[in-house]
Amino acid sequence: MDLEIFSPLEQINLPLFTAHGVQVYIKRDDLIHPLISGNKWRKLKYLLKKAEAEGKRHLVTFGGAYSNHLLATAAAAAKFGLKATGFVRGEEVQNNTLFLCRLHGMQLIFTNRESYRDKATLFDLHFAEDSDAFFIDEGGASPEAALGCTELVDELPFAFDHIFCACGTGTTAAGIINGLHKNQLNTEFHAIPALKNGAFLRDEIDQYLVQPHPYQLHTQYHFGGYAKTTPELIDFIKMFTASTGVLIEPVYTGKMLYALFDMIKRGEFATGSRILVVHTGGIMGLFGMADKF
Repeated sequence: MDLEIFSPLEQINLPLFTAHGVQVYIKRDDLIHPLISGNKWRKLKYLLKKAEAEGKRHLVTFGGAYSNHLLATAAAAAKFGLKATGFVRGEEVQNNTLFLCRLHGMQLIFTNRESYRDKATLFDLHFAEDSDAFFIDEGGASPEAALGCTELVDELPFAFDHIFCACGTGTTAAGIINGLHKNQLNTEFHAIPALKNGAFLRDEIDQYLVQPHPYQLHTQYHFGGYAKTTPELIDFIKMFTASTGVLIEPVYTGKMLYALFDMIKRGEFATGSRILVVHTGGIMGLFGMADKF
């Protein structure tokens, strides 16, 4: 399995940044792969290695109807000649994301929301007799996924004063924080939860930290909850994409970048600060939100 990963770093030049004397760069993890993009490949990397080491050739995972993780897993399974099954939360639907999952050979099992909450039981119910089956939690959440995300920091050519990243399960955030600790960097990390009442993510992040490390969790930029939007957020995404040529979406990266812009406007960063934002991919999420634009 060739699992080497690297993504380009680009500086974003916008009048707001110049006016406040800050430098903003974006780590283009969205360009890692057309479908296994953003943090998805980083999170799958060591899970795939673990499956290979255990002789497992059937990836079983979980996600919603527009899950970028489901699609990334389907594409990764096809790329490496593996079988894949995805448990889909909710009633049976047809959409572009699930079409692409099927096209890559993934079997889909639609599951009511109550049953979906107990993923281990779902796995055992369907695959207890399948010695090839390999459990991958929703979003890839695991120590292996955090380890893959740690390597993002190793790729950086110079140090940053601040790093911003969207936060869904806390795994990517934990991995990057571990990377900062590993490289003995004093960078301040900012996690932006994509869902309402995101304070619980501190526990999710902390469980994957190799050692306690300070970071900021900004819970006020959820815009109503997971996959929720407002006209203000949509207008921001249109402005950012049209001004930079970098496509973002409302579920994760759009909210994270809105938080950055808001904090810059508030003067929360010292003049000369060098700031990195991580583009965690997720562009397929736009398919379910075209009517918002």
